[in-house]
Amino acid sequence: MHGNAHDDPAPGEVPVEGGQAGEQATPEGLLVTRAVEGDDAAFEVLVRGHAPQLLALASRLLGSAAEAEDAVQDALVTAWRRLPEFRREAAFGTWLFRITTNRCLNILRARPATRPLDAAPEPPMADPALDPPRAAESAASARALNVALAALTADQRACWVLRELHGMSYEEIADVVGIAEPAVRGRLFRARRGLMEAMQPWR
Repeated sequence: MHGNAHDDPAPGEVPVEGGQAGEQATPEGLLVTRAVEGDDAAFEVLVRGHAPQLLALASRLLGSAAEAEDAVQDALVTAWRRLPEFRREAAFGTWLFRITTNRCLNILRARPATRPLDAAPEPPMADPALDPPRAAESAASARALNVALAALTADQRACWVLRELHGMSYEEIADVVGIAEPAVRGRLFRARRGLMEAMQPWR
């Protein structure tokens, strides 16, 4: 849905393995139709096209690669079971985002109200050989951001991640999270305010 690689499929297309020469992609709408009709192979192709972004979303929401993988697996099983209910009111990718986000929100809401700071996800470390002081500062600020994100409510975190890291519109976020647009704006405002306060020492 938000791929950046030069060889990514065009919008609305998903690569199909084993095609003849010159056949690079099948329109996603056709694959969805086949999947709804019970075509396991079509659904597998759709999953391959969307799974990386779903994993990125779940990892950012949950802060745990293991939990993210489990959440996405559960979400895809749910999507497969609910395929007959898909009515194309939204894009298929948005529908998958909705199911995955709901699964992650359920996990977040089941967690204790507070978590130890070392439970926050660790950021990828910069190469200290390039600029050791800057690398250390960057890692520390990224860790502080992760801790601040973990302190947000589940709904605030979901809205912030979908907006700031996945570039979704307010309308798309409202559809994914299942709330009205004004509520999305309110949660984003509170999330941004909380993050700005938490990150003030790093500004």
